[in-house]
Amino acid sequence: MKLVKKTLLSTLCLGAFATAAVTAQAADTVKLRLADSFPTGHYIPDAMTKPFMEAVTEQTDGAVEFEYYPAEQMGKSKDMLSLTQSGVVDIAYVAPAFVSDKMPLGVVAELPGGFTESCEGTQAYWKLAQEGGILHEKEFAPLGVKVLFTLVLPPYQIFLGKDQLTGLDAIDGLKIRTSGGAKEIATRKIKATPVQMATPEVYEALARGTIDGMLFPYSSILSYDLQTLVKAASVGENFGSFIVNYVISDNSWNKLSEEQQKVLTDVGHQMTEEACKVSQRLEVEDMETIKEGGANIVEFSSEDKEKIAQLMEDVGTEWAEALDKRGKAGSEVLEAFQKALAENE
Repeated sequence: MKLVKKTLLSTLCLGAFATAAVTAQAADTVKLRLADSFPTGHYIPDAMTKPFMEAVTEQTDGAVEFEYYPAEQMGKSKDMLSLTQSGVVDIAYVAPAFVSDKMPLGVVAELPGGFTESCEGTQAYWKLAQEGGILHEKEFAPLGVKVLFTLVLPPYQIFLGKDQLTGLDAIDGLKIRTSGGAKEIATRKIKATPVQMATPEVYEALARGTIDGMLFPYSSILSYDLQTLVKAASVGENFGSFIVNYVISDNSWNKLSEEQQKVLTDVGHQMTEEACKVSQRLEVEDMETIKEGGANIVEFSSEDKEKIAQLMEDVGTEWAEALDKRGKAGSEVLEAFQKALAENE
């Protein structure tokens, strides 16, 4: 009888120990809520966001897991920063252009000119945005967030819902969607009317004729199913770009161990390097797809090209001077970005 009791007690103890071990392991697992506004099938989550989550979970042996909320499930694009700061989510896609009142300096890579491919802009911007860079110190850190990985899209072109892109003069007076920031200045320079709106709203606006066209990269047209609406598009210009930042709040960051922080940092750097290559490849492939779909791909005349270059040249200076007058380091950040571009050549 004593032997039975002893065996039963041992079994219970072992069971309790095993349960405690599982509970401790579960308690040690960090779950991070990650949110963005990209629709299902968009190449950015597929090329950057999902691989980031998978690699971090794998390299931490499951100690860091993610709950992913795509397609504005947690809020609109403009709300992602506040959702991160308030702790509703831990990591979010925060586009500086959508919160330009909070991140006016962060749109520096969206200025027209300066680079011709995604990786050029991405590598230069990353130097400024990561810890120790001027953007981190002057903008992201004061807001209580840290950039984990970033992507600067290929130079934006003009896309129209009608085949009327006969030259630069044809844009005069048209309502062109921009994502704000420097592209608003660029749009006015070519005598068009800028209309700021979030990317998920563009399809309906173009279909209804609320806008005549938009500034966009080729690599994002198919992701938002806009190829059926586009009738004409420019090629070979740089009317600005767009910055995709995924940030983590300082509160969420400080909950991670040093080893976990290092994994997130290393994987984020890797995603930053690789995603821009995907963006560059899709820029070429998607342009051909759009062309095959019947859109008129227009290369401006040499006279128009020269005029565009002259008009775009002053956008950066105007942007920087406007920020300087507000007590922001516009000229300093612009100079730092231009220097980073030159170092990558």
